[in-house]
Amino acid sequence: MRILTALSLALGGLVLGQQAQAAEDFLAGIPRNQVLIAENPEGTVTDPSNFNLWVPKPNGTSTGLQQLCMDTLWYIDPDQGLNGKVWDNSLAADKPQYNKDFNEMTVKLRPGIMWSDGVEFTADDVVYTVQTLMADPGGFNDGARMAANVDTVSAPDKDTVVFKLKKPNSRFHAAFTVRWSATWIMPKHVFEKQEKPSKYNFNPPVCLGSYKLKSFDPNGAWFIWQRRDDWQKTTLARFGEPGPNYVAYIDPGPPDKRVILQQNHQLDIIHDTSPEGAFALIKSSPTSHGWFKGFPYAHPDPTLPMVVLNDQLEKFKNPDVRWALALLIDMKAVDMASYRGAATISAIDVPPTGTYPHYYFEPMEQWLKDFTIDTGKRTIHPYDPNMGKEIADMLRPSMGAAIPKDPQAIAAAFGRGWWKQDPQAAAELLEKAGLKEIGGKWMLPDGTPFTITISTEGDNRPVMTRAGSIIAQQWTQAGIDSKIDALPTAMWSNMFNGQNEATMAWTVETWGGHPDLSFFLDSWHSQFLSDPGKFQPPRNWQRWKDPELDKIIEQIRAIDFDDPKGIELGQDFVKLAVKNMPNIPLMSYNVFTIMDSTYWTGYPSAETDPYTDPVPNWGNTKYMMVKLKPAGAQ
Repeated sequence: MRILTALSLALGGLVLGQQAQAAEDFLAGIPRNQVLIAENPEGTVTDPSNFNLWVPKPNGTSTGLQQLCMDTLWYIDPDQGLNGKVWDNSLAADKPQYNKDFNEMTVKLRPGIMWSDGVEFTADDVVYTVQTLMADPGGFNDGARMAANVDTVSAPDKDTVVFKLKKPNSRFHAAFTVRWSATWIMPKHVFEKQEKPSKYNFNPPVCLGSYKLKSFDPNGAWFIWQRRDDWQKTTLARFGEPGPNYVAYIDPGPPDKRVILQQNHQLDIIHDTSPEGAFALIKSSPTSHGWFKGFPYAHPDPTLPMVVLNDQLEKFKNPDVRWALALLIDMKAVDMASYRGAATISAIDVPPTGTYPHYYFEPMEQWLKDFTIDTGKRTIHPYDPNMGKEIADMLRPSMGAAIPKDPQAIAAAFGRGWWKQDPQAAAELLEKAGLKEIGGKWMLPDGTPFTITISTEGDNRPVMTRAGSIIAQQWTQAGIDSKIDALPTAMWSNMFNGQNEATMAWTVETWGGHPDLSFFLDSWHSQFLSDPGKFQPPRNWQRWKDPELDKIIEQIRAIDFDDPKGIELGQDFVKLAVKNMPNIPLMSYNVFTIMDSTYWTGYPSAETDPYTDPVPNWGNTKYMMVKLKPAGAQ
């Protein structure tokens, strides 16, 4: 079967008029059963000819560029990893080697790796990358981080790189370790010829990965990558031959178009769609399936959506007020309003994903059950350990066998517990904090009304907007006048600059497959905290400051990445965050990635083989390629 004009038109209206012929020419000659078609969640790329992913730009990273073309030293899978190993030495031959003071890191490189133009990859490429980024910190995304950490970088031989750091940093290797992305390695022999590397388009890109660029739409709607003839000379070859000869990343249009395309078997991987679209698609198409075989289908990313409170505002400075707001939330209603019941809830500042249930949720369950709050009038146990089960029970009458009954399966899909909605306790906490209820409305200690504006991204992120809407409604019903403010383009920048009250966003992103929390936690140290109204660098956008928090972070900095003590310190952080409620954690970011097995099998799944995140814009997608096989292949 060949991809013909009909497919060109089916691809979500990618091309019209005179462009239709160009798309037909582009796709002609590629058998449908040799190409994996995946959604690029960035949509249509605004500058499609610019493949320089080291520079700031609005999009153009998830076109397959970071997933199939680039490579770096290490990867940590957000799930269980190939062969059950979440850590992978990719371009590096071993884990990072630090001296005892953590101010020097040595990297041994994997020999025999070749760039797609036939030039050998060596330590000189790594040294050149770091020095180039450091020399232009304003022009490159990772320039400032390299300049702040690296004193010198050198290559004693072609397979060894030595970093001398400006100060001890036992987590410096994280810069070169892929979670979703990382600092990718530049081809020295290409970039050194450019007068201004940060202005170079890198077109066509020279790749270290197992694929190279075949062609792309000059209007930015699609990109297609071809498996390299010399794929054996790439790091992925250790795991086998990549299955698809070609991989196309396309802009399939809005959620309804994505569903239609997959129903017609012209979109193998939907990055994300609405819960309703996912449910309808799985019901109508026997070959479509999600991460979970049954409800809730979606993949829980290691990211934690929450109500981000601006703790530098006077009205949110008191932990009693923040706790009161949490106890006014009916989490089951938020789940149903946002994800239609398909959320994986979390009461703590760690997402319930990857290996984190084992490291944080299971061992801390009893502590959460025993945790108490003094409302000023009584002591309460606010944690409801049965919330996840109750949500599953609510859905079972309508969803039937799609809802698991096994307690562990329920915990994995729906989460464990959350905080009980307790308006009386919330009122007592507000009174303890000096607020007064007058005529059914809460007044701040200065006598002004307690009001809250929750910023959302509107239709750009409908699940989060729906969650914000129901929370605003619940707070208003309790006497705190609240509303949502839909800011599709300004929400994040307003939060970064402290021009927000409450925001439906996240400040917690974790490795997922590794228990260390420094991926986000190190940035919460008070040394990085900005003054009110000033730009706050990632990721302490709740602007929380606590000396106990600093102590925990400093202890983590002083131990090895794999030291079991890091788990203990991570649990200490969780306990501190529960006591202070600096933000209100809600649930993991469940992505409705739907995969069609008409042409390809071997996708990852929660029940049978959770070897990697199926969400197609993650850098870890490269590992999926060696597991995918043509449908019907033995």
